Amino acid sequence: MPEIALMIEGQNGVNWERWQAVVRRAERLGFHGLFRSDHFTNAEGPVEDSLELWTSLTWLADNTDEIEFGPLVTPVSFRHPVFTARTAKDVDDLADGRLTLGVGAGWQEREHETFGFDLLDVPERFDRFEEGVEVISDLLESDRPVSFDGDYYELDDALLRPRPDRPGGPPILVGGNGPNRTLPLAAAFADEWNGVYLTPERFAELNAHLDDLLDAEGRDPDDVARSTMTRVVYGRDDDELAEVLDGRDPVELRERGMIVGTGSEVAAHLDRLDDAGADRVMLQWLDVTALDRLDGLADDLLP
Repeated sequence: MPEIALMIEGQNGVNWERWQAVVRRAERLGFHGLFRSDHFTNAEGPVEDSLELWTSLTWLADNTDEIEFGPLVTPVSFRHPVFTARTAKDVDDLADGRLTLGVGAGWQEREHETFGFDLLDVPERFDRFEEGVEVISDLLESDRPVSFDGDYYELDDALLRPRPDRPGGPPILVGGNGPNRTLPLAAAFADEWNGVYLTPERFAELNAHLDDLLDAEGRDPDDVARSTMTRVVYGRDDDELAEVLDGRDPVELRERGMIVGTGSEVAAHLDRLDDAGADRVMLQWLDVTALDRLDGLADDLLP
């Protein structure tokens, strides 16, 4: 079975009380990791509490001992890559090397329009993302001043100090399913690729494609860890699962890449992802108030 982490949607009503409760519960239960999104709001519906990403991760770094964590993912569309690199290395040092730095291009129109950030059209968005990942990677890896002359970012003998405790800084995760832009970027710069809402069969296909791209880059396939994030719809028994499903068709949800079932069914799905090459699965847990069911999930899945 792959490593099992949780993924929380930070814009889904997360405040300090709820975040601290989830963090403490996740570490106590023995989940391998806890990741969270970086959004101002949901794409639609009422605006709920949304605790700022790096502030929340700094608290986690200083108040936990073992659990791995990180953004899944933080976008370059409203966070400058220099600040992302600078903040990430310092939070990673505070946590004694437990941060995975997930980065993305940005996608949600509502939050960008509301708060005045330019999302850009898709081709330009990914051009900017590629530059942003290169800037982050260069600043974390180089012990010498870095210069960069791009269309979106410029550096002139830039050096971040203190240097990260981990050589090269925290590992960079590139998230997304795109075979033409995202996976080549992961092959060039990432330490981990994260697929989103993928069936085991589709994950295996993209995983094999990434192997080919890594070979073309002159990198070993083992250089890049493989993970996937998808929603888990879980019940401690059949009755509770029916209540959580609330009329939704489990077959349709599974076809969309979600994991649905009681403990044994969830475990079987995780085993299929393991066979497809997933080293780690981030289970998206939407209800941050349903911690009793989280206890059941841990009892069913974790050693």
